[in-house]
Amino acid sequence: MLRGLIGRAIAKVVQSFEGLVHANRICFLLRRMTIAVSGFCCLLCLIAEVGRAQQAPGPIVLHAARLLQVESGNVLSPGEILVDGERIKAVGTSVDHPKGAEVIDLGDTTLLPGLIDVHTHVFLHPGAEDLQTVVESVPWRTILAVEAAKADLMAGYTAERDMGTEGAGSADSAVRNAINAGMIPGPRLRVSGNAIDILGGHEDANRYNPAQHVLSNADYANTSEQLVEVMRQQHKEGSDFAKIYETGKDRLVNGKLQTPYQFTEEQLAAAVAEGKRLGATVAVHVMGEPGALYAARAGVESIEHATQLSDETMRLMKEKHIPAVPTFAIFEYFASHRDQEQAETQAAMLELKIAEFKKQIAAGIPFAVGSDVGPFPHGTQAREMVLMVQYGLKPLAVLQADMIEGARLMGMEGQIGQLKSGYYADVVAVPGNPLDDISSVTRVGFVMKNGVVVRK
Repeated sequence: MLRGLIGRAIAKVVQSFEGLVHANRICFLLRRMTIAVSGFCCLLCLIAEVGRAQQAPGPIVLHAARLLQVESGNVLSPGEILVDGERIKAVGTSVDHPKGAEVIDLGDTTLLPGLIDVHTHVFLHPGAEDLQTVVESVPWRTILAVEAAKADLMAGYTAERDMGTEGAGSADSAVRNAINAGMIPGPRLRVSGNAIDILGGHEDANRYNPAQHVLSNADYANTSEQLVEVMRQQHKEGSDFAKIYETGKDRLVNGKLQTPYQFTEEQLAAAVAEGKRLGATVAVHVMGEPGALYAARAGVESIEHATQLSDETMRLMKEKHIPAVPTFAIFEYFASHRDQEQAETQAAMLELKIAEFKKQIAAGIPFAVGSDVGPFPHGTQAREMVLMVQYGLKPLAVLQADMIEGARLMGMEGQIGQLKSGYYADVVAVPGNPLDDISSVTRVGFVMKNGVVVRK
């Protein structure tokens, strides 16, 4: 209708100019205007259609044999969730079924909040990860990252922290933004850009010919001032938090863990202070002492790997609520997927981690669940929860570490990680009861993110 009215109006204008010297020229221009207006009208129609397509679906009722209230450990049987748009409206053994609502019966399953992995590498895949940054272009790695994000989502991971692109800079910001815009499927992402390292540190290209000037997989910072400068640059490029390598090269020597620290306590404290100014947090790669103590004193957000912690470090972590993220899955994978010498080293490191993990449980420090997925296949990282139970935590404690602590580290406490009214509708269904068999989280059969069913 709009197109027709505009067309008739322009036709009258054309007629009024007939007989003028430049009428032909004017007619030509006005015809072009008519075409442009018609195209604009078509574009408006297309935008309207896209807008309707992106609108949240009508009410959905999820029904299953069980629903786990993660915070309390209570199991509702049966369990139902009323989803209205992108949020949960009601949870119970029976909820209102609005007229026209879609009812999805998931049978003998347990409804859980979407899984959370707080230590991932979306830009890595199995293989020689240190070479990926040398032989693979950033555009190609970004394409692979899109596929990795999709695989994680399909496995039930609706939220993740990406702990460094390993040389792809701020490309993770683009992947995050594309997911948020609904252009590609993937978890809610919090990203760090590159990790931060010292010259000759954990992720520097130490094994390569110096004359070739092979770049580090991280951003260099050697002083407090440089740490702050790098964090500001990363924040400008879209990072949500900073990841800092605090120990490395980490290795076992005669059965004892050696973890040279990279930044002093004062330098880490400067990074934490800058993070607060930016509204960001600082997570650190820490395998052992004294770097772990420096990190705890500085008040970092989380201690990644946490292979060996002193009594004082654990006391501070408990006091300040700084969770350890054990990352067992990556060590288990390396112990069976490296050459013999490296596999033996990783197996020995895993045994040390298991023994130290039991001490950490006894000390009562908080835990979060992060797998370090990337060097092992995306979508398989729920193995981390199985290992945490195998090595000493109760299934409920692991689920709480994953979902409640994970939501806090994501900066989304009160929005994700629990099945409660007002929370985002991030929901998965697993067979059986994960409190009886935690391995059920490795067999997710239904995934909803933001109120939209992405796997059924």
